Amino acid sequence: MKHIPVLLNEVLEMAFSKEDGNPAGTFWDGTFGRGGHSQALLEKHSSLEVFGTDRDQAAIDYGQKNFESLLEKGRLTLRHFNFHDFKTLEDFGRGEGFAGALFDLGVSSPQLDEPERGFSFYHDGPLDMRMDQTQELSAATIVNTWSTEDLVQLFREYGEISRPHRVVQQIVERRETRPFETTMDLSYLIERTFGWRKKGKHPATNFFLALRMEVNEELSELEEALRNILEKAIQPKGRLMVITFHSSEDRIVKKLFKGSPHLGMNLTKKVIAPERAEILLNPRSRSAKLRVFQREDLQHESTGVE
Repeated sequence: MKHIPVLLNEVLEMAFSKEDGNPAGTFWDGTFGRGGHSQALLEKHSSLEVFGTDRDQAAIDYGQKNFESLLEKGRLTLRHFNFHDFKTLEDFGRGEGFAGALFDLGVSSPQLDEPERGFSFYHDGPLDMRMDQTQELSAATIVNTWSTEDLVQLFREYGEISRPHRVVQQIVERRETRPFETTMDLSYLIERTFGWRKKGKHPATNFFLALRMEVNEELSELEEALRNILEKAIQPKGRLMVITFHSSEDRIVKKLFKGSPHLGMNLTKKVIAPERAEILLNPRSRSAKLRVFQREDLQHESTGVE
């Protein structure tokens, strides 16, 4: 499936205030992926530059190959980097903040559709799920070595599966004689456990989601990373946009934005979701949610002390 940027029109509309007719400066796309959001922002704003980062080296390699013109013109810069690791602007050798930033926390279509990446329960491939191929922990390690209690907790917390015990029991029994190596090993076991008849939502969906989130530490330190970015990386009047696909992610972003009036303004008290037309065109967008926060320079405001 071709990768379609999620909530693209909404991102373009919310990236800058309407008073910013032709915004300049550098915009940080912290989850570059296939570059759809970045490309659209650069096409719309002729004075804008984009600094694109991604934890997946394959995404950076793709950008280097497919956006040569923008790279040569200096309008696009790419770097292999996990935004969870952001501490200060010195990480990027920058002295000034970004004019805005976007973080799309979903998995890109190429990651899902390439069997060798091990994300999909529809394609047979190694049980991997690592966005960053340099890290050690894989889905196979979790499935083959974690205790019954830890697996149950993982599937409950991240997969939001109320009763994962039957599947976990089957996993533990099966791995005693033959370890799980491929996505189909696990997918077929889950199908058999549920007696799935190829109708409705695939029973492996939330199990695979939970494994992916744990392998890539998608919730671990997310709030701290976004807070660091909000406090240290965004210029006054700049906007931080976050697209989530999981209720736990959205709760973290909502809590951060709601609890940061000292940093600026929460522009999405009501979350932005895809229109029906987008969901029909791209079913993978159905659970996407966009929240936006505008940074303000409030340091100079009076504290009431003369």
